[in-house]
Amino acid sequence: MAAVTVAQATATARGTVTTGGGALPLIDEPTRVRPQDARELSRRFFGRLAMLEEGTPEYQYVRNTLIEMNLSLVRYAASRFRTRGDSLEDIVQVGTIGLIKAIDRFEISREVEFTTFAVPYIVGEIKRFFRDTSWAVHVPRRLQEARVELAKATEELSSRLGRTPTTRELSELMSLSEEDVIEARKAANCYQSASLDAAVSGDGENGESVLADLLGEEDPALELVEDFHSLAPLIAGLDDRERRIIHLRFVEELTQAQIAERIGVSQMHVSRLISRIIKQLRAGLLEPGVA
Repeated sequence: MAAVTVAQATATARGTVTTGGGALPLIDEPTRVRPQDARELSRRFFGRLAMLEEGTPEYQYVRNTLIEMNLSLVRYAASRFRTRGDSLEDIVQVGTIGLIKAIDRFEISREVEFTTFAVPYIVGEIKRFFRDTSWAVHVPRRLQEARVELAKATEELSSRLGRTPTTRELSELMSLSEEDVIEARKAANCYQSASLDAAVSGDGENGESVLADLLGEEDPALELVEDFHSLAPLIAGLDDRERRIIHLRFVEELTQAQIAERIGVSQMHVSRLISRIIKQLRAGLLEPGVA
């Protein structure tokens, strides 16, 4: 589809829109206006936009036309980030937010080209998108920014000192405490992560394995989870003193003598009570239907 020049946009428009400052061409397809011609039209539209009341149909037409005419700026900025992994369409959508912010904040009286004013807004919005979504683990914004500063400071000091800088040297250069530098280093580890299904080299005997095979170990305590789940209703069925004895023995881990002193009976009696309670709970676990 061929681009539309300023003259064609004016000549082939369905008509004009009349504002307090005069008439503007009613452009059917603003996205087809050539970038170099969009500059001239943008100046005219910005001049009118400043004179219109926000929320009126005329204001919406002028603002929307400015957005569509300048989408080429977004596509240009987005193309610089096409290698980051996200689809170009998603990047363009994010960049369009920056374009809209630039249009809403641009003042024609500044005597600066809109393209010069808008590109930093567009690129900034795209960079913010990658900064907020590229982290494998979400970390606070301040730590994301500290990670960038840490990388710059590390590179500067490494080239200056000819060695890896210490935490104290980094904290002095960055005007941060050593604790903040350490926290920023930890945050940097959250920027990228490896899939647990990522293949790793084997030892030659077992062949290739995945990362998950090399991480962690089985926790024997996991086998107790089902037992605890099944015991809960059985313990709830005990009377108050029996539940207290179980709590003192297996939660607070008191000796039988200490429990006897707490509840005012002999140690022998406590021993008999614990044995009876455990026998009762074991029988309950073994009953059919208990899970």
